[in-house]
Amino acid sequence: MKIFSTHRLKTFPFRYYATLTTAQLPPLSSVPCLQKLCGLVSTPVGSLDELESKLDECGVCLTPSTVVQVVNHCKDEAPIRRLLRFFTWSCKNLGSALSDKEFNHAIRVFAEKKDHRAVDILLSDLRKDGRALDVQTFTTVAETLVKLGREGDALGIFKNLDLFKCPQNGITVSAIVTALCAKGHARRAEGVLYHHKDKLSGVESCVYRSILYGWSVQKNVKEARKVLQQMKSKNITLDLFCFNTYLRCLCEKNLEKNPSGIVPEALNVFMEMRTYKIVPNSVSYNIVLSCLGRTRRVKESLGIFDSMKRAGCRPDWASYYFVIRVLYLTGRFGKGNQMLEMMLEDGLIPPLKFYYDLVGVLCGVERVNFALQILDYMKETSTGGYGPVYDVLIPKLCTNGDFEKGKQLWQEAEEMGVALQCSFDVLDPSITKVFELRRERNLKDEDSTKKDSHKSDAVGYTRKRMYNSRKKGKRKPKKNTASS
Repeated sequence: MKIFSTHRLKTFPFRYYATLTTAQLPPLSSVPCLQKLCGLVSTPVGSLDELESKLDECGVCLTPSTVVQVVNHCKDEAPIRRLLRFFTWSCKNLGSALSDKEFNHAIRVFAEKKDHRAVDILLSDLRKDGRALDVQTFTTVAETLVKLGREGDALGIFKNLDLFKCPQNGITVSAIVTALCAKGHARRAEGVLYHHKDKLSGVESCVYRSILYGWSVQKNVKEARKVLQQMKSKNITLDLFCFNTYLRCLCEKNLEKNPSGIVPEALNVFMEMRTYKIVPNSVSYNIVLSCLGRTRRVKESLGIFDSMKRAGCRPDWASYYFVIRVLYLTGRFGKGNQMLEMMLEDGLIPPLKFYYDLVGVLCGVERVNFALQILDYMKETSTGGYGPVYDVLIPKLCTNGDFEKGKQLWQEAEEMGVALQCSFDVLDPSITKVFELRRERNLKDEDSTKKDSHKSDAVGYTRKRMYNSRKKGKRKPKKNTASS
């Protein structure tokens, strides 16, 4: 179950820089020419050639700042190909007046929209015009191409950065390694590291952490341990992020191959962390609890949770979530409710997703009465967001035959002003089909199988007696031995 991410890769910070965000743009109504251009680009009617002819006829005084504003205003509204045609038309009209800064900004916008074809076209134009590709743009393009499964193209751009007038230094090496490792391409990232060892000054720690994360994505414990050893030999400080990344890799691998080894090997990692004077935090314990929950190991989950509290690490709402979920899935509903009450007594207020998932789990195991209790807990701690819970509970109650309770919940939701997505027809018994509960069907099946087994045993017993009696009747007399 991968619902809550217990840690994320710290990617290279260049993508957080911004040139001109939408919040800084002037309103369209205050600039008539801007409003006219945005209207032409955003209208999805007509071909791209017609758009270009209309842009030629509009007679707007075009400036580099106007181009950037149109791109920012239309990037979420206009069809991406019309926006690309507008920008290429602007480049032809402005020529060198459009600086490299505006050109790089447009490339980043199309990269963020995940349009690799538009990025390829603009990179080709940038190279033909002799413009320079800045490091921030390369970082964004590399991340996008790797996410789209085109890591070969990202590496191709990196190898030919000199053709784009972009330096091949520690920053660009770190950017391509981080982009590759974010999707688990650690082997290719190690190839980049091998050929550019002399350019890692100042970014060596970041590069090795990225490679460690890349092997963790692949669940390759052996290679991840090797990276840790390399970091030790190079006197790179092993921090909490490194150990949590390795711990995740180890637990995920054991979850597939050896679930009984999750807890012992995780405790060994905790001991190793303490030798480096690093205290495991809630993220460390949540990694273990998440894997134990997915393999339904209740006793070990409760043991890790108790050891977490004894170690002085305060559980967060995610820690409680993993334990409560595995308790519900294994039928320990009373203990799960006790843990939920304990969490609320500790002053932890979980997000709405916490309640949504638990209600879904309880409805999935046919325990709607406990799901109603979760709704009550939710009302005590939150002031809204009840709609998805009502949308699940009302149809579930009606399909189980409890139409009265379903109607009560519907009226209750209307009184609270909750907008429901489920249909009112679910409250009609003539429309909604009532399903027999699965556990009741299983009990009936077990009773019928027991009766059939008793009958077959009785028939088999009588047949065996008849066979034995016939065998006795046909028994041959013993031969008398001749007396001497």
